[in-house]
Amino acid sequence: MRILFFFATILTAFTASAQVSGLVKDAEGKLLAGVTVSLLKDTTVLKLAATKENGSYNFPGVPNGTYRVSASHIAHEKTISAPFTTTGALYNVSDIQLKKSDNKLQGVTVTAKKPIVEIKADKMILNVEGTINATGSDVLELLRKAPGVLVDKDDNLSVSGKNGVQVFIDGRPSPLAGQDLANYLKTLQSSQVEAIEIITNPSAKYEAAGNAGIINIKLVKNKSFGTNGSVTAGYNIGTFAKYNTGISLNHRNNNLNVYGNYNYNDSRNQSLQTIRREILDTVFDSEGRILTINSSHNFKGGIDYTLNKKSSIGAIITGNFSDGNFNNNSRTPITSLRNNKVDRILVADNTSLVKRDNLNVNVNYNYTGIKGKSLVINADHGYFNLLSDQYQPNTYFDASGENKIGSVIYQMVAPTEIKITSAKVDYEQEFAKGKVSFGGKVAFINTDNDFKRYNVFPSGKELDNLRSNRFAYTENINAGYLNYNRAFKGVMIQGGLRVENTHSEGVSTGKKESNGNMEAQTSKFVRDYTDFFPSAAITFNKNPMKVWNLTYSRRIDRPFYQDLNPFEMRLDEYTFQKGNTELRPQYTNSFGLTHTYKYKLNATLNYSHVNDIFTQLIDTTERSKSFISKRNLATQDVVSLNISYPFSYKTFSSFFNFNTNISEYYADFGEGRKVDIRAAALNVFVQNSYKFGKTKTWTAELTGFYNAPTVYMGTFRAKSIWGIDAGMQKQLMKGKATIRASVSDILNTMRFSGINEFAGQKSQVTSKWESQQFKINLTYRFGNNQVKGAKQRSTAADEETKRAQQSGGGMGIGAQ
Repeated sequence: MRILFFFATILTAFTASAQVSGLVKDAEGKLLAGVTVSLLKDTTVLKLAATKENGSYNFPGVPNGTYRVSASHIAHEKTISAPFTTTGALYNVSDIQLKKSDNKLQGVTVTAKKPIVEIKADKMILNVEGTINATGSDVLELLRKAPGVLVDKDDNLSVSGKNGVQVFIDGRPSPLAGQDLANYLKTLQSSQVEAIEIITNPSAKYEAAGNAGIINIKLVKNKSFGTNGSVTAGYNIGTFAKYNTGISLNHRNNNLNVYGNYNYNDSRNQSLQTIRREILDTVFDSEGRILTINSSHNFKGGIDYTLNKKSSIGAIITGNFSDGNFNNNSRTPITSLRNNKVDRILVADNTSLVKRDNLNVNVNYNYTGIKGKSLVINADHGYFNLLSDQYQPNTYFDASGENKIGSVIYQMVAPTEIKITSAKVDYEQEFAKGKVSFGGKVAFINTDNDFKRYNVFPSGKELDNLRSNRFAYTENINAGYLNYNRAFKGVMIQGGLRVENTHSEGVSTGKKESNGNMEAQTSKFVRDYTDFFPSAAITFNKNPMKVWNLTYSRRIDRPFYQDLNPFEMRLDEYTFQKGNTELRPQYTNSFGLTHTYKYKLNATLNYSHVNDIFTQLIDTTERSKSFISKRNLATQDVVSLNISYPFSYKTFSSFFNFNTNISEYYADFGEGRKVDIRAAALNVFVQNSYKFGKTKTWTAELTGFYNAPTVYMGTFRAKSIWGIDAGMQKQLMKGKATIRASVSDILNTMRFSGINEFAGQKSQVTSKWESQQFKINLTYRFGNNQVKGAKQRSTAADEETKRAQQSGGGMGIGAQ
């Protein structure tokens, strides 16, 4: 009741408003469609719109006052109306006539600078393209510095304290999770990225997956008429050198757009990690050097063809092929607490050959009619082939480290295939003075994991039947949704309901020992459930200088495919990870309140309650051995506050973002295995940009972030982490070429350090990677520069693709 009274008070405080409308014509009096019109208060843009087919436009909910309207269109001169004052419910602006531009269209170059960060009611947009400090970075490093986003020691993502993040590439969910997703994001270079969208409140149109929302990585797509393209080359140096290069080509005319790009990345990265683990009366004190060598090829090609004024068809093919070599050379003194002396030393030289191939094909149809009618149909098929060949010799020495006392050698070969087929239909039209949209989706997922562990001896290797098995997982998701939104005077409403039915089966086959004989062993689980996911939003915008937005949504996170897989993957003989076939989906109810002041200052207060939240527990087995596995905690409660503000003055611009949250985790697994933690977190992000020089072709940037001590995955208490980047950019050859240079983590402060206590063991972890790097990048653009907006495409396999791309699986949406 207090909330209702609060909003009622706000509504009664709003001043009277009007609807401003008018027409735009050319010099001959012909009505123009697609003209960009802006409502101006002095020099401030209050509202934006585009003229309809009949040349009309309107701005609803305009407070009484004095305004002007600006109109601009390609090949025409920008025109601004005379000032006018609104005093009633309706105001018609005098017709605006646009004159032809004196410049020939072929000679026009249109440039626009996007703000570094844009804040909208449902999402935050980081415009990466063109920023200096993104040069030479991979996408995981970009996300590490993104406002409100945290990346833990295992490269897991969380947003505002919530770990159920869905990652999309061009609106399509990646089917990878965990380390597989992190490795994939490391193969994507910043030069390929146009923007990163952090969508915190998706509507019913989006997949219900993702309690923390969606991170959508939009790749660069050429938007110009004619034939054009760009080439880029980059060099980074930290401990080792890294190289990247790419080419993009585009041809567009009135009916046809053919485009494609290719990027190659070759990198060698080193990180140092220490793990001190105390269990019972023994201490394992490990120090490891991890070297990762990776080469990757990324490509994307597409074609869009306009059938007529209302419809078009298209096809997109994307691929990622990477080969990696992972080496973890560790030394672990094993100490007895009874006499505080080293008993023996374990040396493990873990080498893994990792191959990841991914190919996705999409075909689509788009129809746009009168009265806001639109129909989008997508069909997708994706194939993922992941291969890991891990060789692990474990050699024991006495306390002196000189005398070998024994060895155990393993080899683990684990090929994984993931196939995703899906279809998606979305329809929208005007209805009851608003817009109604509805649609549906069907998806089929098949995964096949064949894990073989071998014991290696001087005479050869022998298959360990007890620790080898095959895991097959199938899933079918059928979904439908209905969404409606409408604008009233000073109020906009949106409400929707999504229904999803999930049927999944997992079968694990292996062998067990019985009476001295090996027998086949099969375990199987079947799950079938239907869930309803409502969402709603109310926006109070009668005074555009003070806008309030209230939201609610219910969401789900299904287990990633590999998190269900019961296979074991070893780091050394005492540490390994495995899946959990009993892992259940987690459900989130989220409430949010956002206030936007003068289009700049944004403050969002959010509360979320999560049932059966996923967490990554370090558990124990065989007395002194530990394993990492995903489990369901009982609940998580999160209260978060996010404040952001952009500032600009002449050639200087800055963006500030402050995010803080308080989380409570609770679970009781019995036998003293209890989780009961309250954690606070704080994230601050600042980015500054300054143009200088006679022609303002020089730009300098300084970026910094700070993450306060917090808790990851419900059990891991981490120390603070912070870093500062600096860079400079120069435009050459009349803007056709750009050279950028930067230094990341210039003070070399970035490192992860944390502690975990559970099930009678205490683990302390410290990790330091090549965060400090010098980076230089050169880009050259060629061809036609006439600007033409590119069509966006949604695909159907979005959510499933995401779950496949993580060493624990995930799911999502589609666009592009």
